[in-house]
Amino acid sequence: MKHVAIIGYGAIASHVIRAISASSAVQLGGVIGRAGRLAAAREAAGPNIAVVDSIDGLATRPDLVLDCAGHPGLIAHGAAILERGIDLVSVSAGALADEELYETLAKAASASGARLRIASGAIGGLDVLSAARRGGLDRVTYRGRKPVASWRGTPAETVLDLDSLADARIHFRGTAREAARLYPKNANVTASVALAGIGFDATGVELVADPACTSNCHELEAEGAFGSFSLRLNGYQLADNPKSSALTAMSMINAALSLEEPILVA
Repeated sequence: MKHVAIIGYGAIASHVIRAISASSAVQLGGVIGRAGRLAAAREAAGPNIAVVDSIDGLATRPDLVLDCAGHPGLIAHGAAILERGIDLVSVSAGALADEELYETLAKAASASGARLRIASGAIGGLDVLSAARRGGLDRVTYRGRKPVASWRGTPAETVLDLDSLADARIHFRGTAREAARLYPKNANVTASVALAGIGFDATGVELVADPACTSNCHELEAEGAFGSFSLRLNGYQLADNPKSSALTAMSMINAALSLEEPILVA
């Protein structure tokens, strides 16, 4: 049986923990939490799950680690996990907008033979985009439209009066690198699109606050040697965290439960 460990203990991690605990296909080997907040991590994870502050604290070497903690989790633990030859799947695509971190993780993975995979998360079509870049991409644009509540506590509040917003308004227009840096908790999709396609600085992004939205709307357009495509996906938020997508949690669950599947769709 394959062993899986999880970084983090927030809303996404909680969904993944429950799914793995209920599965007979893989075994949860433990949760990696912040060194100063292990008590909170233990409370969130439950009494039967080991909680440690580093990959070396786990009793059993995992076959896969799922980073559900956001940027700080990947920054704190990513290199150490990859250096030990353990594959890592992360929801923290936006952290890779930092070129130094990108190079650090790439070198760690290359040296050990491990791989860092970015979860598809809240959006689809990344397989198409990744394949299309091999033939050449001319343009990639992402537009994210979310309810007003999703943008609270972000730079959108300095651009718009969210409390009195009556109709949809664009509050950010720029590159994927800028979006990932300014909106680390709710614009990871922009980084995933950039990594799958033409990069952080060539990918165009628009972020929209829409009081009429009841779900997160992701729109992706691309043109290149393959032709063109457009995708629109409406995804629900996690009930316990409006900045996180339910599909993101599902994509991490899929990464874990697919470990034992003999046939996979690439």
